[in-house]
Amino acid sequence: SAVPPGKKITARIKKTLPVRGPQAPTLSELMRWYCLNTNTHGCRRIVVSRGRLRRFIWILLTLSAVGLILWQCAELIMDYYSASVSVTVQFQKLPFPAVTICNINPYKYSSMKEYLYELDQETKKALETFYGFSEGKSKVRRAAGDWNSSERQFFRQIPLLKFEDSFRIATDLHTSRKRKVDGKVFHKDSSIVNSGDSNDIIGFQLCDANNSSECALYTFSSGVNAIQEWYKLHYMNIMAQIPLETKEELSYSADDLLLTCFFDGLSCDKRHFTRFHHPLHGNCYTFNSGENGTVLSTSTGGSEYGLQVVLYIDEADYNPFLVTSTGAKIIVHDQDEYPFIEDIGTEIETAAATSIGMHFTRSRKLSKPYSDCTETGDDIPVENLYNKSYSLQICLHSCFQKAMVESCGCAQYAQPLPSGAEYCNYKKYPNWMYCYYRLHEKFVKEQLGCQQICKDACSFKEWALTTSIAQWPSIVSEDWMLRVLSWDKGQKINKKLNKTDLANLMVFYKDLNERFISENPTNTLVNLLSNLGGQLGLWMSCSVVCVIEIIEVFFIDSLSIVMRRQWQKAKKWWSGRKREGPGKPPQVTDAERQGHDNPVCIDEDLPTFNTALRLPLPQESPLPRTPPPNYSTLRLETTFTEQLPDTLEAGR
Repeated sequence: SAVPPGKKITARIKKTLPVRGPQAPTLSELMRWYCLNTNTHGCRRIVVSRGRLRRFIWILLTLSAVGLILWQCAELIMDYYSASVSVTVQFQKLPFPAVTICNINPYKYSSMKEYLYELDQETKKALETFYGFSEGKSKVRRAAGDWNSSERQFFRQIPLLKFEDSFRIATDLHTSRKRKVDGKVFHKDSSIVNSGDSNDIIGFQLCDANNSSECALYTFSSGVNAIQEWYKLHYMNIMAQIPLETKEELSYSADDLLLTCFFDGLSCDKRHFTRFHHPLHGNCYTFNSGENGTVLSTSTGGSEYGLQVVLYIDEADYNPFLVTSTGAKIIVHDQDEYPFIEDIGTEIETAAATSIGMHFTRSRKLSKPYSDCTETGDDIPVENLYNKSYSLQICLHSCFQKAMVESCGCAQYAQPLPSGAEYCNYKKYPNWMYCYYRLHEKFVKEQLGCQQICKDACSFKEWALTTSIAQWPSIVSEDWMLRVLSWDKGQKINKKLNKTDLANLMVFYKDLNERFISENPTNTLVNLLSNLGGQLGLWMSCSVVCVIEIIEVFFIDSLSIVMRRQWQKAKKWWSGRKREGPGKPPQVTDAERQGHDNPVCIDEDLPTFNTALRLPLPQESPLPRTPPPNYSTLRLETTFTEQLPDTLEAGR
């Protein structure tokens, strides 16, 4: 069959012109073609330079330029993801923050004795057994009942222990009997030094209700800390079973806590305070909560223009085993922020005037890719249980509560309830104490994953506090001041006031300078591209087209050459395997036919005369020769099958 003229011309051009670009048979030829045709002058000088020294110098200069480009571009990219911090200070009228006040004693002990009678009796007996404290029998009695007996049963199941013999033997504080104990030891006091003598170490043992061999020993170097921790453990169990309405009645009312109130030089009262119930601190009261949509502000700094309140603490009605300090706790926070008073609250002393000066600061951080913060917390896979704006503490507490419900089946008393859950108590969840302590241990060691999931908020408000304390009231004014306060609150307080029952609190702005700290991108995308282009042009005289050319040659073309070579090797291997098959005669491939009977010539490209001379000879094969002419083609054959008679006569 005749070959089309177009294919003949294409084949002739391929034989005449040098091989370029991705059609090059080897990577070295591709790199040579790139150096001769690229716009970067350094690569071209490497190829065209004569002399080894000059070529070596150009290679060194080109590699140095490439290294400098990579270094400078890396610096520019890192600088693009960095942020600069700017601080702006402005003088203006400032909104007053919310101020939450709680009595350190959450509930009136006189009202709680009915619920805590059995627990208090166990605590007193433990003090008498180990420390020789004796106290007359209490006049308060509880009627015997099912709840009373079950409560006493759990107290005896988890009694206070005094450890001996390297935590192998312990004395039960309830029965004064010694017994063997086993389990992993956890020291709850960081200051403890275990010298091998455990005779003065007190704690308790918690075991898995489903597997009695799984136990943990929680020890304390101080008897005070051990008794308080053990007391709080049973206290939370009791409080979890009391309805919320009852607990609000057992705690302090606004009339009980607040004696006098002034804000910005004007009188205020309990109507300016909003009550909310805290699980650990009872009834707390927030001034300027913004619940009614109004947020108070101040236009003048100084103690006379802030919040001034006198608090009635009532030290005589404190729970002696639950709290060991007297006073109140306050926290300054934003109206949309939950007051974590147990974590960051400031304690206010009694018989003293506490002045708290504030500096207001607003901070704003950049989110991804500059920092790992969250704008609203919607991207955090943790449900917000506090119904307040997102914060890191809300996320951590909510994450732990969620893990508590999933692992223990019930919620921890000190945190809000998730939907569909209930607080842990002995009756329904006898294993909750052991589960809670083991889960809390994992949380502290960052094994629950909460610290990895929760992120800082990108924007937040902060009030830096400066606290000063003065004796109050003074000796000369104590008598008349206590008489006046007693007269003002005579209908609610049926006894003479004592200065240790009072606390004076002042919260104010020291100045009206609002500090705004914000992060700004160091570079924009336009500046980044401009700087990258400047570095490429400075060191390699390169542009965007040059970068595209580098990507095409070094990635696309090089990959195509490597893949084509691998494909040729695979074809050769498969052809050899077919020839070696039993019962099959050797077949001559098209590549071998193009090689003029030389088995070494297996490339698809036709060799030229010069390249054919450089081909190696095959082993044990005759020398390549030019095939003899086909003489049968020289014979003359008639076109017709029969010759005409006239031609025969002429021939004769």
